[in-house]
Amino acid sequence: MSYRYMRMILMFDMPTETVEERRAYRKFRKFLLSEGFIMHQFSIYSKLLLNNSANKAMIDRLQENNPKKGNITLLTVTEKQFARMIYLHGDRDTSIANTDSRLIFLGEAYDAED
Repeated sequence: MSYRYMRMILMFDMPTETVEERRAYRKFRKFLLSEGFIMHQFSIYSKLLLNNSANKAMIDRLQENNPKKGNITLLTVTEKQFARMIYLHGDRDTSIANTDSRLIFLGEAYDAED
């Protein structure tokens, strides 16, 4: 089986003027965290995906949980492209949660050279 790791980058800007808008913001943010997204900066999250099928499924789940207000933008790049990101200031997050090392394959043995 072949895997092509991808990284979905989600950027959002939501209104937080009213109690209802703040509730929608918190609900959407909790949804992102429950789906395995990692925060890079305020309102910029990313998620590691195995392949394009996983990307499409995640887009479907995001559309189902769309807060309907604000701006939500998705960009999907390969993991290789994501790794070439340049940091002008600040440090790269090297925690295992932000790498493909956190992936666990169940079932048949996986050989990275296949």
